[in-house]
Amino acid sequence: MPAKSKAQQKAAGAALAAKRGDQKVSNLKGASKSMYKSMDKDELEKMASTKRKGKPEHVR
Repeated sequence: MPAKSKAQQKAAGAALAAKRGDQKVSNLKGASKSMYKSMDKDELEKMASTKRKGKPEHVR
């Protein structure tokens, strides 16, 4: 599933970095922490690889 906003894409990237071991899980907050717990690596890769061009910063 592609990201719907820039913020969602950034959070997925942070969660993916933690899944890969590039970042400590204790550094995650908010959406990235819940994504880390609820999504697998493949789902996070799809969301984090979404192009940012044309995406809003936040979606309500």
